[in-house]
Amino acid sequence: MSVETMIRNETAPRILPVGRYGYDEVDRAFLRERIEQFRDQVKRRVSGALTEDEFKPLRLMNGLYLQLHAYMLRVAVPYGTMDSAQMRALARIAREYDRGYGHFTTRQNIQFNWMALEDTPAALELLAEAEMHAIQTSGNCIRNITSDEFAGAAQDELLDPRVHAEILRQWSTLHPEFTFLPRKFKFAITGSPHDRTAARFHDIGLIAKPGPHGRPVFEVYVGGGLGRTPIVGVLLRDDLPEEDLLAYQEAILRVYNEFGRRDNIYKARIKILVQALGAEEFRSRVDAEFAAMDRSRYRLNPDLIAAIRARFGTPDFASEGDAPAQLTKARAADRKFDAWVRTNTNPHKAPGYISIVVSLKPAGGIPGDVTADQMDLLADLADEYSFGEIRATHLQNVVLAHVRQDKLHEVWTRLSAAGLGTANISFITDIVACPGLDYCALANARSIPIAQKISSRFADPELQERIGELRINISGCINACGHHHVAHLGILGVDKRGEEAFQITLGGSGEEDASIGQILGPAMSEDDTVEAAARLIDFYLVNRKDDERFLDTYRRLGTATFKDVVYAPA
Repeated sequence: MSVETMIRNETAPRILPVGRYGYDEVDRAFLRERIEQFRDQVKRRVSGALTEDEFKPLRLMNGLYLQLHAYMLRVAVPYGTMDSAQMRALARIAREYDRGYGHFTTRQNIQFNWMALEDTPAALELLAEAEMHAIQTSGNCIRNITSDEFAGAAQDELLDPRVHAEILRQWSTLHPEFTFLPRKFKFAITGSPHDRTAARFHDIGLIAKPGPHGRPVFEVYVGGGLGRTPIVGVLLRDDLPEEDLLAYQEAILRVYNEFGRRDNIYKARIKILVQALGAEEFRSRVDAEFAAMDRSRYRLNPDLIAAIRARFGTPDFASEGDAPAQLTKARAADRKFDAWVRTNTNPHKAPGYISIVVSLKPAGGIPGDVTADQMDLLADLADEYSFGEIRATHLQNVVLAHVRQDKLHEVWTRLSAAGLGTANISFITDIVACPGLDYCALANARSIPIAQKISSRFADPELQERIGELRINISGCINACGHHHVAHLGILGVDKRGEEAFQITLGGSGEEDASIGQILGPAMSEDDTVEAAARLIDFYLVNRKDDERFLDTYRRLGTATFKDVVYAPA
């Protein structure tokens, strides 16, 4: 298969979207055919012509899960990027086919938890009209590829990773060799040396770094993951040229497809293969596969890269003017606004602009949930202030990537009126949580109530600012959809003699200082876990040095010291 057949390169003039890849007729025809095929499958399931066992692999290929109370539709948001029309389509699905809201996940997807089976083809049609789908959100395939939520905007990025994520998406969607892998497979890619994607905890993580001759290259991490066996990925190579991106990923996937275990679901991920072979042996097999390939068929030449980049469109940034001065004035006049700017914004590469993170974590709220009305507001704000662009983050928030600094106060005022103006990004109430036992058939415990209790306990903005950066992640089972292993303070729901209980882990990080949280001790009840978290925070505030983060204090003092805070006799 040549790169020309893997990656479409439309050169005909067309109206381009800004910020996301524009579909062509090939994409649209494919989605129409897929929906009609699934509509027939749904009819056969409803009539009884298909059993649930026969229907399961078919629905999973279309992002449909069967949960505790209803079907759940998981919609792909490739590399976290969407536009206002797509957000409005999601709002319509929430109103017409769910219970008025959706739930953003740690994979930059959005889930609808109350779907009726008969409604799913109509919902997929709405998605297709907005150039969206639910493919690669489930099954043993290459899943929705995640990327930096500030891609194309971040001041510190070396390249726009959306371009390469789109190339990988097209390459992987219907690749005949990788349609039925030993297990699900996850990519993350960032165009900045600062890892905002937890790349080292993916099956393959790609991180841009400065290369020779002024052109970035990629660090390639392989075999990372969470779940039952949390592992920090192995650095396979640190100098992958852009032109060899596809060829090298294909070499890795070929080795995994050939040697990955298929006899045991718990040992089928690539991380197990890498550990079983050892990093050097795995690297040797990949290098041999890579050397044997006709790489000229896979090479990403500059013209192809440029054509894909052009399909994203380019925002027409205005001159800086007095935008920074206007922002400074607004911050001085409004203390609450100033606090929000400090916590919820990120530097932009265009003078006079800034990226904002909209928190979906109000005090006592459900992490990642957003109502249909809030979706419509986000779409309106994107149109008015951010070139129609919206980004989903892997931390269950959303981003307006290109906002003029002198318009920031207007945006914040409207967000605040809709319950979306919380100033807590990276603070203790910016909690990541999976749906847990409220929805998921695999969960051992509920994630949402304990997240709400901790959020309410630490709702005071001044207390949050005093605590500083502290990442709390909560998973309802060992599958770790809440990424508790990479939290500074992680919480895992377990079954303890038929009762819900929770383990605490400390010391995880998903960034450049990647680490896996260590289990603190025996599992506790929900209320005891909340109290334990409060004692840990109190201990940290008393014992930290200067402005030391919770994570740094933990690493300095060690697990045993923090364990005594929770478990030592009074």
